[in-house]
Amino acid sequence: MKHFLRVVTQFFVFLYCKLLWRGLKFVVRKFTGRCELQRICYNNKHGARRTLKIESSLRYSKNGLLQSALSVHPDKVEKTIDDIMALKKINPDTNPQLGISLQASLLQIVGYRSLVMEVEKLRREPYDCENAEHEDTLMKLWKELRPDTPLTGRISKQWCEIGFQGSDPKTDFRGMGLLGLHNLLYFAEHDKATALQMLNDSLQPKHKYVKTLHLNVYHTMANYSFAIVGINITDLAHSLLVSGALKTHLYNVAPEMPSLLHFQQTFCYLMQEFHRFWIEEDPSDIMEFNRVRSKFHRRILRQLKNPDMALCPHFSASDLHLVNL
Repeated sequence: MKHFLRVVTQFFVFLYCKLLWRGLKFVVRKFTGRCELQRICYNNKHGARRTLKIESSLRYSKNGLLQSALSVHPDKVEKTIDDIMALKKINPDTNPQLGISLQASLLQIVGYRSLVMEVEKLRREPYDCENAEHEDTLMKLWKELRPDTPLTGRISKQWCEIGFQGSDPKTDFRGMGLLGLHNLLYFAEHDKATALQMLNDSLQPKHKYVKTLHLNVYHTMANYSFAIVGINITDLAHSLLVSGALKTHLYNVAPEMPSLLHFQQTFCYLMQEFHRFWIEEDPSDIMEFNRVRSKFHRRILRQLKNPDMALCPHFSASDLHLVNL
């Protein structure tokens, strides 16, 4: 009986709040002469703070046109904006900036949705050693990370030198499919200096003895499997994207539609930051990887909860750092 009363009470509280909220919106519109979308666009600068509010407003609207705007094709965004303006009885000639602001935010929203599908497609595509394109991509990764060392064979223990677990890397791509390979190659090609430095650090003993001019010191090194960590960080970036946590970053750095390039740059940033975090944590051995990864994940999530926070959109991961916009 108590449970039933609790459920009924919660239902009426929800109904009351919903009606109160709709009534408040009606009063504010009459008082300001602006609909909710207008108030959001005029009171918030371009970026995550504005786009997230527009996305929420459209999602919880009782109007079908507004709800469907979240899933339109990018080519239909301009027409959708015209339909919304007509629905809200807003004159585009006297409110030209509103249409521009709505279009930019809606492109970010539908672009994020398209990016999730593109990334998921790559993740679901397994590595196929019979596919020449897959094999060429894997060979490029070796040449980027080991430019002066020829590979003796496709199946070789040499793959362990760049952080794979065995003699055939295809078995390590099972979880992330081609997405893991593409991310590693992007990192190696577009921020080669950082990737090679991280690979070198990962191959060093846990504590490296360094002799300097004035004293002898031990430096904590990474001591992990570079490629395996890259696949794990790909999984982390993928979870941030699919959960929506990455919207804060992408809505702040992509002027319109977020692309795979933005996702790969984010991966580069996460790789470098995890490398630093791993050294700071100074784990006793690789068995602590899951603990360190979970702690790192929680830290990134906390940072991305700030709607003004973004990862710097520099092309080189070595220049990336978190900034407050």
